[in-house]
Amino acid sequence: MTFDVHQLDVFLLVGAGVTLLGILAVRVSTRAGLPSLLLYLLMGVALGENGIGIRFENAEVAHALGFAALGLILAEGGLTTNWSEVKPSMRLGVSLATIGVTVSIAVVAVVAHFALGLSWQLSVLLGAITSPTDAAAVFSVLRGLPLPARLAGSLEAESGLNDAPTVVLVTLISTGAVADHGVVLTGLVIVFELATGVVTGLVVGFGGAWLMRRAALPSSGLYPLAVLCLALLAYSAAAGEHASGFAAIYVAALVLGNSELPHRIATRSFAEGVAWLAQIGLFVMLGLLLSPSRITWSVVGIAVVGSLVLTFLARPVSVLVSAVVDPVPRNELAFVSWAGLRGAVPIVLATIPFAEEVTDAERLFDIVFVMMVISTLLTGPTLPWVAQRLKVTRQLEPRSLDLEVAPLERVAADMLQVTISPVSRLHGVEVGELRLPEGSLVSMVVRDGRAIVPERRMVLRRGDDLLVVTPRGQREPTVSRLRTVSEHGRLGRWLD
Repeated sequence: MTFDVHQLDVFLLVGAGVTLLGILAVRVSTRAGLPSLLLYLLMGVALGENGIGIRFENAEVAHALGFAALGLILAEGGLTTNWSEVKPSMRLGVSLATIGVTVSIAVVAVVAHFALGLSWQLSVLLGAITSPTDAAAVFSVLRGLPLPARLAGSLEAESGLNDAPTVVLVTLISTGAVADHGVVLTGLVIVFELATGVVTGLVVGFGGAWLMRRAALPSSGLYPLAVLCLALLAYSAAAGEHASGFAAIYVAALVLGNSELPHRIATRSFAEGVAWLAQIGLFVMLGLLLSPSRITWSVVGIAVVGSLVLTFLARPVSVLVSAVVDPVPRNELAFVSWAGLRGAVPIVLATIPFAEEVTDAERLFDIVFVMMVISTLLTGPTLPWVAQRLKVTRQLEPRSLDLEVAPLERVAADMLQVTISPVSRLHGVEVGELRLPEGSLVSMVVRDGRAIVPERRMVLRRGDDLLVVTPRGQREPTVSRLRTVSEHGRLGRWLD
């Protein structure tokens, strides 16, 4: 197979056009109240063999590209997750990603086998494929809702962590490893792969943060690329160790995203753009893989029953069992149950048995595809209404302090750019009352577009941008001090 310049021109034309339509579809889907992934899937179907006529039937390529896209989406999720907000709810998130997924798989598998007549292999595969929530859907939808940090954190942690065990399980079932080695040994393999993946992510994350704090790159645009490459390095290193690459990339990105790195805000924006590009390409590709002619009434019937079982039985039971480790109020528990957003992840997982040529894998893929469309239409548009009815929303407040770091290598210092938000208690504080560590100082205040060299008695105001220069060894105490005053005012930790 050759790929010449003419084919490149056609590829760029179609690719750029589809991507641009996908970007514009975000606005359309927001106004219509529908998840954008449905529009992307429909775009893929329209471009496919029953539409424009683009043929794409290679499940192995879809499997590989799907994993690459999921890796980028998880990297963005880790980089943009605030650890201080997620940490209090991590116990529930981990429970949902492990105990909850196990319970959901069992419920769906039992119903699929005894009520729908599927074989045990297909039943367990259906449960394992459809049980994990989708990181892209959760990160994009829930972050637009004014939810309490504890509630949003548990759902984000679940979606970031539950891909790893289900990927391992679906792969082991599809390759026949479970039948060959038994359930106990398979469980030990899953635990080993997850633990090794987490350790790999921690090593790469902390090592990469140490490296990036000391790197003096000639362009600010190189920092986002370097951070994303570190996250991908964690994925590939874990995969090379036969461990979970998804666990590694999420943990590494979580560490990097919560480290005080140069140009952190720009890095997060870049990662968000890459994640959107990955989502658009992923959903369109999965739409291409579907052949509408294979969607029979039998497939639709199984998908409808499966979606109802997943939404109204498996998910609530799994959430109820998971909450034993960290009890939460009933209204929050009900919202977590309804907010089990699915999306591309189950469809990508369905390509694994497809690529391994499991018996009836093609039919399983079609069932999962239709199930995800039904589930998305059922839960996505109704989520804001459910949140209001259950009274779990809160008044949306902007972040109290936006901070970005840039290195000043020649003087072994760092420059902090601090923006005072409307809710920050830095408002009304004099510059001298900040009591920054020795050697750190506010070198400039930008107010209403005008640069001011501050005096000690200058009073800070909402909307001010501060440029703070600090010796490299004092950066962490300086950042800590600024955050303390921003949260608690001029008397915050006064004795220190």
